[in-house]
Amino acid sequence: MVAVLQVSRSGYYAWRKSGLTPSRRAVKRAERDVLIKEAFDDSKARNGSRRIQVDLAEHGKKPDIKTILNSMERQGLVAKAARKFKVTTDSKHSLPVAPNLLEQDFSATGPNQKWVGDITVIHPKNN
Repeated sequence: MVAVLQVSRSGYYAWRKSGLTPSRRAVKRAERDVLIKEAFDDSKARNGSRRIQVDLAEHGKKPDIKTILNSMERQGLVAKAARKFKVTTDSKHSLPVAPNLLEQDFSATGPNQKWVGDITVIHPKNN
């Protein structure tokens, strides 16, 4: 078994003797991962490792930037990239506006009595 797993005999027996309990380092890493995940979630998945480091420093924790980066990679946390806000609605125009015939009353007694639609804005890749 030792040869198949490519581990040393002494390492295997030390692992068996430990009672399968996680090491202090593993426990500390798990606690740090929880802190980093909470800081990431509090930022609505917008902050990267540098901003998370600043947030944790404000609360008295000072993990290294590489430690935070490794934790985020291990947990699969990727910050959302900020996009520039683009105005898509021009409400101040002189074009005719269709009347709202339903006036938010979407109830119907049968099928095909009321049809509604929506215009979805799809951002082009180049902008």
